[in-house]
Amino acid sequence: MTELELRSIAADAVQQALAGGATDAECTLSDGSEFSVSVRLGEVEKIKEADSCGAGIRVLLGQKQGSSYTSDLTPDGISQMVASAIDIARITEADPYAGLPDPSELGQHEANLGLYSPDTLSTAQKIEIAKRAEAAALAVDSRITNSDGASFDSHSGTRVFANSRGFLGSYRSSSCSLSAVPVAKSDDRMERDYWYSIGRDHSHLEAPELVGRLAAERVLRRLGARKVPTQQATIVFEPRVARSLVGHVFSAVTGDAIYRKSSFLLDKINQLVAHPSVTLVDDPNLPGLFGSSPFDDEGVPGRRHLVIEKGILKTYLLHTYTARKLGLKTTGNASRGLTGSPGTGHGNLYLEAGSMTPEEIIRSVGTGLYVTELIGQGVNTVTGDYSRGASGLWIENGKLTFPVAEITIAGNLSQMLENILHLGNDLEFRGSTSAPTLAIGGMTISGAE
Repeated sequence: MTELELRSIAADAVQQALAGGATDAECTLSDGSEFSVSVRLGEVEKIKEADSCGAGIRVLLGQKQGSSYTSDLTPDGISQMVASAIDIARITEADPYAGLPDPSELGQHEANLGLYSPDTLSTAQKIEIAKRAEAAALAVDSRITNSDGASFDSHSGTRVFANSRGFLGSYRSSSCSLSAVPVAKSDDRMERDYWYSIGRDHSHLEAPELVGRLAAERVLRRLGARKVPTQQATIVFEPRVARSLVGHVFSAVTGDAIYRKSSFLLDKINQLVAHPSVTLVDDPNLPGLFGSSPFDDEGVPGRRHLVIEKGILKTYLLHTYTARKLGLKTTGNASRGLTGSPGTGHGNLYLEAGSMTPEEIIRSVGTGLYVTELIGQGVNTVTGDYSRGASGLWIENGKLTFPVAEITIAGNLSQMLENILHLGNDLEFRGSTSAPTLAIGGMTISGAE
């Protein structure tokens, strides 16, 4: 369907809900197509092409609410969806905090955020790009004996949102990615690693040969890994894993976590919670990036927020419901699928870069661990306790020396934020959360006894 047709369907669904007795309503529509091809050892292993569309509505009868979803965008399908949501609302309990944003909070950014580019590649070209990436990885070293494949994925779609308070907005977006996963063998032990590139269109991707070569270099440096003794040491997180720390902080600053009192950052506004070198930014308005959008999933324009500024916690991230629970205003951070009430999301959430190169950080550490992979989910954002399996490279005399595996790194998120020693100058946006290389002192490595 065209964007205009989808907007008409969303607006009509809202009007049907009001006519059916709802006091407020909001409707989300999504229409898109996706493509994926996987190749392995030079042969196509899997191709998927799919189109999908759907609509979701949330209605309010006073402060009672109900939601419903449909993939049938015909008039009958929409009418049934609306009727179902109203029926559900009638039998639910009233929630004093339920409701839509105030009309004064609604709006959208009119500037072009560069979220969409037409897909100009044929299926044959996408297959060839994936094959080139895998071939480049296999050609690097004879120890790369196998492959978990390479893949090219693309997606394009339209998002529409309408509510009964006068908001109607839509935007198109696109994305594509290329990845390679080579397997290397040495002394009867196999290792695998990967590299990937992502962009709004194929012209923004790294060259297939570069993706393959970087993936190969990463897997080769894992060969011959061993444990290191249990000890306290400085941990250097490469950007690919450092961004997971950003995700943990995000979980702790959502309004949902705060009103439930399930965050290690509870009651910390305007307090020093990290090293003064740390500034954490949430910005949904950066052109072309994957956390950007002209409005959030309640029709509120997102704004740039300094979540942590020079180590001081400045704000929590809120949507309308959590803001009301806390007696605050929404920060424009509503996020959801097609149905149900919104949760909390973020735009482009990133740690601001420092001034040191990764090599300078490693030299400054002297002895420690350079982490390239994290395993498991041992993070408690209520207490801040942190424990995850890890692998990487040992730092000795300021140089990367040998690969390390089968260890656990542990600490506490509060202390880890306070003990950040260095931030790298290598911030890259490879998704909606990003971080540069960073070094954290005083963490525990559990390894060989």
